[in-house]
Amino acid sequence: MIDASTTPTVVLVHGAWADGSSWSEVVARLQARGLRVVSVQNPLSSLADDVAAVQRAIAMQRGPVVLVGHSWGGTVITQAGSEAAVDALVYVAAFAPALGESTNDAQKGFPLAGYVPLLQADPDGYLWFPQDVLPVWFAQDLPDTAGKVLAATQNPIRAAAFDDKVSQVAWQTKASWYLVTDEDRMIHPALQRRMAERIGARVSSVRASHVPFLSHAQETAAIILRAVGSITGRDEDEAMAAPWIG
Repeated sequence: MIDASTTPTVVLVHGAWADGSSWSEVVARLQARGLRVVSVQNPLSSLADDVAAVQRAIAMQRGPVVLVGHSWGGTVITQAGSEAAVDALVYVAAFAPALGESTNDAQKGFPLAGYVPLLQADPDGYLWFPQDVLPVWFAQDLPDTAGKVLAATQNPIRAAAFDDKVSQVAWQTKASWYLVTDEDRMIHPALQRRMAERIGARVSSVRASHVPFLSHAQETAAIILRAVGSITGRDEDEAMAAPWIG
């Protein structure tokens, strides 16, 4: 019998220009291992609003939580991961600010990413990707049809959110993993590695665009399973070879 009070739940946190369904391939793989998975729908309106959405999801779980963030979602889990139920953090091509830093602060020292001047702001200050541009920067390793779907279903983020500063830093006290995407055009791989080193994360890498959960779902699920294994006590080889529950 599955004990929900001790079985980890994986809570997935998407980034800008994505939504909770972006994790669908990874969700299926984790569920196939018998894990409970929750994919949060962030409003992308501010750091506080997104953290509140994640905290609500965490509060609904009975056991320990592995909190996973992609891109902007890394800033969100850095703050929300301070919740007592969170036992491990997984950063997937994600920002990992230090205390008092914003997402923009975390990028200082690196050139402005080439996609930034292409973004279009609406009257409420939300940033949109032109649909013909998003696949080139965001998901160049996906088939054309998949990239076009991402462009059509993008969720814009309020520009001001990137200047919201974190007031709690979960990675200072929680075990962390980081998946570096070596062909990323959104967050430079060298910046990813710098952040991963700073937070003391266990690092894996994959030759992928900014959306490895779609183009390399197996590798993305694998690093999450390693974090789950830190709670269940299974070593990595066993984790990869056998179901988690049952």
